[in-house]
Amino acid sequence: MKFLKQNRNHLARARAVFDVELAALKAVRAQLDMSFDRAVELIVAALRQRGKIIVVGIGKSGNIGQKIAATLTSTGSTSVPLNSVDALHGDLGVVNDGDVILALSYSGESEELLNLLPAFKRFSVKIISFTGALRSSLARHSDVVLNTRVPKEACPFNLAPTASTTAMLVLGDALAMAVLQARGFTEKDFARHHPSGAIGRALLLQVRDIMRTGERNAVAPEKLTIKDALLVMTRAKSGSLSVINARGKLSGVFTDGDFRRRMAADHDLLAQSLDRVMTRRPICIRETALAVEALKIFNKRNIDDLIVVNAKNEPVGLVDSQDLPKLKLM
Repeated sequence: MKFLKQNRNHLARARAVFDVELAALKAVRAQLDMSFDRAVELIVAALRQRGKIIVVGIGKSGNIGQKIAATLTSTGSTSVPLNSVDALHGDLGVVNDGDVILALSYSGESEELLNLLPAFKRFSVKIISFTGALRSSLARHSDVVLNTRVPKEACPFNLAPTASTTAMLVLGDALAMAVLQARGFTEKDFARHHPSGAIGRALLLQVRDIMRTGERNAVAPEKLTIKDALLVMTRAKSGSLSVINARGKLSGVFTDGDFRRRMAADHDLLAQSLDRVMTRRPICIRETALAVEALKIFNKRNIDDLIVVNAKNEPVGLVDSQDLPKLKLM
């Protein structure tokens, strides 16, 4: 019983932390104003001039800054995290005229960060600050101030940075996504920055790169009997077959599921031709489409196979959903 009571206390504490941090995010969201638009404009202008974003902070804010810098860079906005202490011992060399400084300090009075401000002012840079103290030293020396003030921390002593760092993290994500949209960053651009892994494969590969072709692509004319069509499917080790008309154009699809559903009701099924039982106007995709488009179709439609056609509406391949895990696209 004592263990169960303690367990409930742990759950209550966890839920209380969630409640505090959710309330903090709502508060920071309500504080957003035109300063956010100005911050986006400064960053976009700097990036257009081949400048970069220098993200600087100390302690927990510095850790959040590293994640914000990584998110910005991965979405095409060149960003570099800068350690406040190391910056005064040579790392300031990463700063150039035209850069934007993103400075994170909830109190706005972090000594290590304030010591950097005179050094930053030697460059032609703009400073955007994330702080919960709008009258702080950092705020006074910033070109744009984004208010991250939260009602309270999730720490029971209201000391450990918890809700405030969560707010900075989400505000950083919001800034990165707004900059992404303002710069017209696309899925193809994203893929160029993520050439490895599932994201890159899904965004860079075309359907022609993942489809089954040749003997693995079952195709048969409309007048072929179901019996012979099943042999074609068996040889291709496929659960579906593309049906073509006399001109070689896709006219329908026949699947092993269609066969099973009709078999009990139609004793003469094997002797019938495909055009009598096929599904007309099947779902298909062009060979030049991106693999990610095929994934979207599989996720949206309840199908196991996707027919691939060329510009002439001729079936040239098949994407089998069972192949996707091996291709590491899911």
